[in-house]
Amino acid sequence: MTPEFLVTHSGGFHADEVLSSVILTRLFPQARVIRSRAPEWIRPGADRIIYDVGGAYDASQRIFDHHQRGAPLRDDGQPYSSFGLVWKHYGHDYLVVTGIPEAHVAALHASFDLSFVLPIDLTDNGALSPSGPLAGLTLPTLLETLKPVFDETDANADDRRFQDAVAIARSFVEAKVAQSAAKLRAETLVLQAIERTGQGRVLELPMGMPFRPAIVKAGADHLLFVVHPRERDWCVTGIRRGDEGFALRADLPAAWAGLTNHELEAVCGVEGATFCHNGRFVAAAKTREAALAMAELAVQEAISVESG
Repeated sequence: MTPEFLVTHSGGFHADEVLSSVILTRLFPQARVIRSRAPEWIRPGADRIIYDVGGAYDASQRIFDHHQRGAPLRDDGQPYSSFGLVWKHYGHDYLVVTGIPEAHVAALHASFDLSFVLPIDLTDNGALSPSGPLAGLTLPTLLETLKPVFDETDANADDRRFQDAVAIARSFVEAKVAQSAAKLRAETLVLQAIERTGQGRVLELPMGMPFRPAIVKAGADHLLFVVHPRERDWCVTGIRRGDEGFALRADLPAAWAGLTNHELEAVCGVEGATFCHNGRFVAAAKTREAALAMAELAVQEAISVESG
């Protein structure tokens, strides 16, 4: 039965029920959000979904709380918040409704859970405490700054600011899902390009896109540079060795560093070469042919340096 009410607790709010509301209001836009602790509202019923309140977790009754004794845990023993529980049971449908291709839904559901939902769950349960200068800029903290101040006199302030928080959180959820979906689309394109490239050292892509995860997934350790068009020129870029840091599999030639236009053309011998970053991780050219020629020269030097 389609719910008429989405019930969560009244008073101060946290990221987990705010983000749960993002998911549920997208799936059930006709349902009315009720913020209450009144017994008649937080009892399961066929007309409602209850989350972050009610003292029980029972998906068949559509109640998703995590504050009770024996609260649900993930398979690895880490705790759920209401957001994790809602995502577990409604995340798949949410992704389908937002237009994610069915072939990508399972992977995106899992990656979003790990990268976005789990940190919210852990923070809400006190199992993760961000520290350092950026601790105050985490999403849970920023959402809580929207709570009314202690001497607010408007009786509706909590509900009004809760709706503000949901609207803001919705933007982040939608952007994160869209970004993750784009990465999966990019992976498909990059894997196809890797297959076309064979054992070549330069990977040509049809446009700029995330490429390193697919290169790693394919085990394409032989690749050294990527070439792709930009709005008005072509780009030659290196491939990072690891997820952290900026070390590349191969740097662009040292003689090119910091040069532009005619100076760069004179040094590399490629007509149409326009730029090489001083850090030697990216270069540019006017045409595809020039970019590919620069990439091949960079490959030759990298192999020479490695062997010599």
